[in-house]
Amino acid sequence: MSPAAAHLATASNPDEDLCASTAFPAEEEAVLPSAVPPPPVSAEERVERAWAHWRRLGSPKMMVAPMVDNSELPFRMLCRRYGADAAYTPMLHSRIFSENEKYRSMEFTTCKEDRPLFVQFCANDPDILLQAAKIVEPYCDYVDINFGCPQRIARRGNYGAFLMDNLPLVKSLVQNLSANLHVPVSCKVRIFPRLEDTLAYAKMLEEAGASLVAVHGRTRDEKDGKKFRADWDAIKAVKDALRIPVLANGNIRHLEDVKDCLEHTGADGVLSAETLLENPALFAGFRTKEWKEDGYDGGSGLDQGDLVIEYLKLCEQYPVPWRMVRSHVHKMLGDWFRVHPQVREEFNAQSKLTFEWLLDMVNRLKDLGGGIPLYRNNSAIQTTVNGLAASNA
Repeated sequence: MSPAAAHLATASNPDEDLCASTAFPAEEEAVLPSAVPPPPVSAEERVERAWAHWRRLGSPKMMVAPMVDNSELPFRMLCRRYGADAAYTPMLHSRIFSENEKYRSMEFTTCKEDRPLFVQFCANDPDILLQAAKIVEPYCDYVDINFGCPQRIARRGNYGAFLMDNLPLVKSLVQNLSANLHVPVSCKVRIFPRLEDTLAYAKMLEEAGASLVAVHGRTRDEKDGKKFRADWDAIKAVKDALRIPVLANGNIRHLEDVKDCLEHTGADGVLSAETLLENPALFAGFRTKEWKEDGYDGGSGLDQGDLVIEYLKLCEQYPVPWRMVRSHVHKMLGDWFRVHPQVREEFNAQSKLTFEWLLDMVNRLKDLGGGIPLYRNNSAIQTTVNGLAASNA
């Protein structure tokens, strides 16, 4: 059973409760699309519309990648405060989402400031996927199909990267959404071992109606991002082959990587996942202590404990299940926990979390010391920002 659906069967687990009792505020009324499907358009018109939509959104460059239980609303909003200019929701299970109201209310929340937004689904049935997509269509800028998840649960569920073995089904999923939604369809994919297969795959997605493709530059078997470097050359080949916007995913550890990736691949934007979990301020140019020792010029520092406090305040404003909060605190305070393992053990033993307990824990860690602040090199950031602005011109 996926973590995102676990609360449906384990209501007694405190980590499955919402972290605050306040109902999610309906800050704006949804703009309901017409019930009539959009009229069919030619391939040329689809490409023109894809670019027009992308430009209306401001041609975002730095995006929060979809992460199960980790790219939820409070974390997206934290990353947006620190430079992210678009974000994906966690992967949502299309069948459960379309059938279960509790799952929808727990797993999908958004607000007026949470844009541009990609809502991502896993699916293997075109009609069920369309039913789920229709629910979120008024609240997002893209409905995204997950064709990239390489985990065993995706193999068992026959979705994600394991649909690479069934390209006719992939094509039908994209075609059905594209023909029946008023918002564009995007696809997040992995590469095949052979470049020619990757290019044929990407072209098929574009021809089926995708308005954007995000390419994770690793194969389905290359699950460990620290062990396998993403193939930027393959992403560049996809970008060169397609006429619609292409995003690059992989090897984004700090802001300079954004500039290097865009220059190398020609992609229209980048996604970051695992690095953001440890450093949500990545896109604002913050990096770790090791980098400070090499070229630091007096730029400002940022305490990761303060980032956790910011995140907790956002969770109070936009409640999510405690399991998500627990996961983020673990990641953001990982360096401190390694220095003070006794505090980590206390945290792990805490079966029922509260904001008061977590804030007290952060303050105790600050008193104990040993944390590694994040730093940024202001002159290097300015050079990178100038480069990004030039690429947007």
